Amino acid sequence: LQVEESAVGLWNWTVTKHTGAVISDEQRAKLRFVACRLICFCEGSDPPEGTIRRQILMCMKTGKGWIDIGKSGVADGFLEKAMSSIEKLYAKLRNGSDGEADIQVHRADVEKSLFKVLSYQAESAVAQGDFQKAVMCVQRCKDMLMKLPKESCYLSILCYNFGVETYECKRYEQSSFWLSQSYDIGKMDMKHSVGKEMQAKVLRLLATTYFEWDCSLYLDKALKAISLANQENLHPAGFFLKVKILLKSGASDEDINSALAEFRHLEMSSDFCLNTAKLLLEHGRESVGFDFLKSVPERFESSPDRGKITLLHIEFLLQNKRELLAKQKIEEVIVGHYTGKQLLPEALNQLHIILWDKAAKHYEEKSYSEALHWYNYSVSFYTPGQIDQNLAKLQRNMASCYLHLKQVDKAKEAVKQAERCDPNSIFTKFCVYKIAVMENDTDKAKEAVIEMGKLADQPSEDEDSLRMDKNTGSNLLSLAAQIALENDQHIVAIKALEYLSEHLQDCRQLFAALKCLVHLMLSKVMAENAEKRWVYEDINSILTYLNLAHKKLAESFTEEKFTGDMRVLEAHWFRKVAWNLAVQFKDSPEKMRDFFVLSFKLSQFCPSDKAVLIAQKTCLLMAAAVDLELGRQQVTPSEQMELFSQALQHLQMCKDIWKVLKLTGDFAKDPTDTLLLLYEFEARSKLNDPTLHNLMESVWEQPQIEIKTLEIIASLAMESPARYPVLCKKALKSALNLHRKQAVIDAVKFSKCLHSLINISLPTGLTDLDTCVLQEVWDYFEDALSVVSSTDAYPEMEILWLMTRAWNTGIFQYTVGKFKEAEQWCGLGMRFLNHLGSLKKSYE
Repeated sequence: LQVEESAVGLWNWTVTKHTGAVISDEQRAKLRFVACRLICFCEGSDPPEGTIRRQILMCMKTGKGWIDIGKSGVADGFLEKAMSSIEKLYAKLRNGSDGEADIQVHRADVEKSLFKVLSYQAESAVAQGDFQKAVMCVQRCKDMLMKLPKESCYLSILCYNFGVETYECKRYEQSSFWLSQSYDIGKMDMKHSVGKEMQAKVLRLLATTYFEWDCSLYLDKALKAISLANQENLHPAGFFLKVKILLKSGASDEDINSALAEFRHLEMSSDFCLNTAKLLLEHGRESVGFDFLKSVPERFESSPDRGKITLLHIEFLLQNKRELLAKQKIEEVIVGHYTGKQLLPEALNQLHIILWDKAAKHYEEKSYSEALHWYNYSVSFYTPGQIDQNLAKLQRNMASCYLHLKQVDKAKEAVKQAERCDPNSIFTKFCVYKIAVMENDTDKAKEAVIEMGKLADQPSEDEDSLRMDKNTGSNLLSLAAQIALENDQHIVAIKALEYLSEHLQDCRQLFAALKCLVHLMLSKVMAENAEKRWVYEDINSILTYLNLAHKKLAESFTEEKFTGDMRVLEAHWFRKVAWNLAVQFKDSPEKMRDFFVLSFKLSQFCPSDKAVLIAQKTCLLMAAAVDLELGRQQVTPSEQMELFSQALQHLQMCKDIWKVLKLTGDFAKDPTDTLLLLYEFEARSKLNDPTLHNLMESVWEQPQIEIKTLEIIASLAMESPARYPVLCKKALKSALNLHRKQAVIDAVKFSKCLHSLINISLPTGLTDLDTCVLQEVWDYFEDALSVVSSTDAYPEMEILWLMTRAWNTGIFQYTVGKFKEAEQWCGLGMRFLNHLGSLKKSYE
């Protein structure tokens, strides 16, 4: 008893909470499920009538709840339980009856519940796709309608819903059955009928089902169903469907006109009328369609939809190649526009679109005069002096037509109007540009390109921005460059390509633009070179293009469509251009260096094969050489330091490349090692680099070092701003030793080397010299005497210089009281006198 009370309490609580929208349908179904199961557990062997009735009610509602949330399988058990409880209730009532009259009353009472359960079982069966069970349940319900006539409306609607559900699932055979049942049940009792509108709705869906199922097979049934529907209730949907079926059946124009006449006085929306006309024309019934379309405006003479009807009429005329009639209709609209019969703004906009589309098609077909005709229709709707961005676009389109027709003055006037309406449009500037190119007005064309470039940088705030994608600016600049090239206006083309290269996102297009730029500018520069003049602004432009190419090659790694092979090909092309330009600019060291450096940078995107490595090495060596040369010139100390430091950077990279390159072959005769040494020594010595001595330690140890290299090192060691006398002296001594080791001493070279060594060891004008220094210098003089004595090739002026230098050294010693030393040095000088030739008498 307590469980039963709890179950009833739960049931009632669920009802109140659902009424207040506290719980969802699914939660209600679950709570009812629990309450119903608890009631069933408390049933007992012989429950009283009230308990059975409660069970029936709770089982029916629980089952229906599960059906409503799409869980028909769970519902079946409760509906079966409800059915058995109804049978149990009927048996109980029958046993307690006093006669036939009582039995009939009880039966009527039970049948109402039975009808409900059967209808729910039918719903569940349809939901689960059990067509036969659903038919059986509905048939039993249908058999009960004689006793329950009020339920005919409910059952008719239920069958209609089944028809809708199976139609949506494209189960047309089942759908046609249910809809036929719905219609038949609806006719059974006029007093409790669903009404003519509902019957017509059922028949329209039935006709649609036959039409979509198999029109050729069930055409007659579809026509019969729609005719019945229209007899029940005349509705636009029925009218439209009948026309659709007749068209599909291939009915004559006369039959279709008869069908249209049936609905002449029916209230229909403009959309419905227009859709009907569209349907007729789509099926090739032009005569019927246009006749019907002509009758439509009369229905909507004072309606806002009049414009929509007119537009569709024009569209249909154009679609069916009746261009002359369409023009007449448009001219009527233009007249109406200025006589108080204006189209609504939305309809007018749509008309402009139709006119522009038609003009655009003629433009594509190169019928420019005809395109202008349609554009002029559009212009007719604008008042003089009106400012409108669409009018600007219209004028630009007209200008393009005039240009194709070689009517430049009219084109200029159209562009002028476009500028008045929309001066900051890149499209307008492009029109100005085209006219300027056509008139060979270079200055104006350049000015227009510059304006286009600026506008391409700025996102447009006008309506054109809706029609512009991110590539519009680039596309227009590309087209501008193409037009300029076709008209041999290279200066204008260069300007267009420069702006284009700033905006292109596609790597292949960008490099194509840069190549074109380089070619154009190279032609200009070569022409200048032929005239023996350089325009450094043009050279700087080429540098800018090559730098941009380098930058974009570095960025191209993120672009999937730009493959590694493409990158290598582009890099080779640009590095070779930079190399060739560097070679050209021998008279401009700075430019030569810049191009060599660029060539090196670009080559870094190429595979490191032998040829590329050699090119890289040469570029860096040349760049370092130019830096050193510029550093030797009269520049400020800070500029010198910068140039020498830059040279060191280039040399370091070159050394790294040279190490790799030497592994690829035999470079025994290559002077690179010597050049690297000399360049590095000069840079470090002039930077006063503390690591210079470390560098030279490795040099002294080299067995194959050349005399010339040592002599250059000596010279550089004392070249301003460097001053390294110790290093200079050491290099000269090493060179002198190598001279001595020669099989045949080159007296001239030996004399020069000795001259330099004595100069650095025995500075002119110094009297207080260390004994060791004098002894060292004395040895150099002895070496000289030895060579002088062994050959007649020793230069006489050098012998004279040695004699004079030795004599003067003796005099210097004498002046400081070193008489013995003075005698020795003067005697040394006299020994050289004997080796003089023609000058001997002069000095004896």
